[in-house]
Amino acid sequence: MKILVCISKAPDTTSKIAFTEGNTKFDENGVQYIVNPYDEWYALVRALEIKEALGGNVTIITVGTAADEAVIRKALAIGADDAVRIDADPKDAYYTAVQIAEYAKNNQFDLVLTGKETINYNGSQVGGMIAEALDAPFISVATKLDVNGSNMTLEREIAGGIEVVETGLPAVVSCAKGMAEQRIPNMRGIMAARTKPLQVVAPVSVEDMTSFVSYTMPNAKSACKMIDPSNMDELVELLHNEAKVI
Repeated sequence: MKILVCISKAPDTTSKIAFTEGNTKFDENGVQYIVNPYDEWYALVRALEIKEALGGNVTIITVGTAADEAVIRKALAIGADDAVRIDADPKDAYYTAVQIAEYAKNNQFDLVLTGKETINYNGSQVGGMIAEALDAPFISVATKLDVNGSNMTLEREIAGGIEVVETGLPAVVSCAKGMAEQRIPNMRGIMAARTKPLQVVAPVSVEDMTSFVSYTMPNAKSACKMIDPSNMDELVELLHNEAKVI
């Protein structure tokens, strides 16, 4: 079974976030990048589990520059067989999806997996766009995936319950928490990742559909106010005049 796993880089959650050029560009100075957790922990690990059960090959793909290759090697260390880097600096979800879909079309994958979203943009757009470009079924935010021959059974969390979905292959699935358990690369995997093939592919010509106008940092959290339990009048006054419902 041939599985393509889409990965992207994301800033480590401990990184200090700042913007430059009039709040129109993310400041990458001093930022440590990691594999987007939804891509790594759920999409990639579930792909490896399927390969271990049914055989086949797991390829990871990202749209990025040579600076992203350290992140790619991390994903290879977890167990992917090979990697593809579309040599471009993506600024738009549509652009990214088209690049991945073009590669997938030419290499006939049985299954394409993505994380449900990236932790820095939270757009949840790329998976659906890939499916549309491939004219393939798309199941979003899946928490369980089982392959049965040329079909799949999936589960999704919905309001008040679990939805069970069946579809044929090939298909595109975005993966959420519950799909798999995180794997930590061991020394053998880290060493093997250095020699695993990484193919660099030229991008196809695609025009960006959107652009970022500006970024805004959230308001700083206000100080915590401690109210004496016996002073109910002050508590009621603060709840009425200052408290905000989020």
